[in-house]
Amino acid sequence: MVKIRLRRMGAKKAPFYRVVVADSRSPRDGRFIEEIGTYNPRTQPSETKVDEERVRYWLSNGAQPTDIVRTLLKKQGVIA
Repeated sequence: MVKIRLRRMGAKKAPFYRVVVADSRSPRDGRFIEEIGTYNPRTQPSETKVDEERVRYWLSNGAQPTDIVRTLLKKQGVIA
C-alpha cells in the first residue's frame, strides 16, 4: 500500500518534515516515491506547503494519508 506521510529532517531537537509518498513497508526516513511538500512545526504559526495537484493525483490512485498528514491537508483545504 502507498502512504502519504512525513519524513523527518533537520537537526536534533529541531525537526523539519517533508511530505512524501512512500510504500508503507519502507522505513520512516527511508526510500520514497515522490516528495510533494514540506511541514515546519517550529515557526509560529506552523508552515505547511504542499503541491495540491500531486496530492489529489496520489489520493485518486489509492494512496492513504497518515493521521497527521490528513489533518495538515484539511487545514490547507486540499481535502474535505
